Amino acid sequence: MQLSSTNQSEALISSNPRIPIRRAPVLKPLPPTDQLHFGKHFSDHCFYAKYSPDQGWYDSHIEPYGPILIEPTAAVFHYGQAMFEGMKAFRHPNGKVFLFQPEFNMKRMQEGAVRLCIPAPTRDVFMTGLRELLTLDERWVPAEKGCSLYVRPTLIGVDPYLKAVPSKSALFFVVLTPVGPYFGGRSKPLRIYVEDSAVRAVPGGLGAIKAGANYVASFQSALKANAEGFDQVLWLDAHHEGVEEVGTMNVFFVLKGEIVTPALNGSILSGGTRAAVIEVLKSMNLPIIERKITIDELIQAQQQGRLIEAFGTGTAAVISPIGELNYKGSPYYVNQGEVGHLTQKIFDRITGIQYGTEPDSFGWMRPVSDLD
Repeated sequence: MQLSSTNQSEALISSNPRIPIRRAPVLKPLPPTDQLHFGKHFSDHCFYAKYSPDQGWYDSHIEPYGPILIEPTAAVFHYGQAMFEGMKAFRHPNGKVFLFQPEFNMKRMQEGAVRLCIPAPTRDVFMTGLRELLTLDERWVPAEKGCSLYVRPTLIGVDPYLKAVPSKSALFFVVLTPVGPYFGGRSKPLRIYVEDSAVRAVPGGLGAIKAGANYVASFQSALKANAEGFDQVLWLDAHHEGVEEVGTMNVFFVLKGEIVTPALNGSILSGGTRAAVIEVLKSMNLPIIERKITIDELIQAQQQGRLIEAFGTGTAAVISPIGELNYKGSPYYVNQGEVGHLTQKIFDRITGIQYGTEPDSFGWMRPVSDLD
């Protein structure tokens, strides 16, 4: 199946009630939906906004996707002042495009910007950018179930100054990429390597925000795990005791008598999908508990037959069932390596709402046309 496409040329300049738009002279061909590898293809345009102490947020505009001209001494390159958000746009059966929890992502970026000492985009800048870019590049939103348009708002410090101080100026931009299932539509649960040496984040650090530094800190362990045939890494706390995240996802464990997800302790990211799963579980009157859970407790629960299911949650994959935890060279299987009943039920409920095939009783979905 292939997305509908148009190769028509459009005027370089067009007016907009809110922001100026410089349109791409030739639109890109849309990739077939069965070839949508995550983050490989990008839409025709980007949204940009700048910040300076004198002007505040200014120069909001849209232009064709392409390289950004930034000074080589910009703070983002030398001191890591960079963060991003991730959200998805979905095409509903009526043809309209909806965003999943945009308010959550906006607030999380604004809060994270404070920690990184970067000027935070205002609501108007954030929502206007999303609305106008998604409206302009709406043709990139797939209609096929399992596919969506991933939205990546990014915020960086750009002062060209080599002194180790926060940048007073910033660049906010948004790019779009059509995506299919994050793990390629695989039906088997993930094999997880439990990292008992390296540490991803510590309380009081950057783990609770979507700083770029969080992700580079995970690459080495992820490469090691992949080389040994595992799909992802289960991260423990600084003492290598408490369970924190799995790869770039929050994690849930279905135990006999309770469902546990690690409590937000200052080093765990507060995920939008995590929050959605908690809402779904509460609506089902299931005993969801946010608390510390150690790797020893988890292994003991597995050995005693009390670990029933496990899954990761995140924007990209939504729900990722876990079939194996490999700790200190020993495999511990979850639900005999198969997708659990509750895991599947939660996935179906959330994706049904996202794609508009189930009623949105939680108020998660926002029509792009109504963003303000």
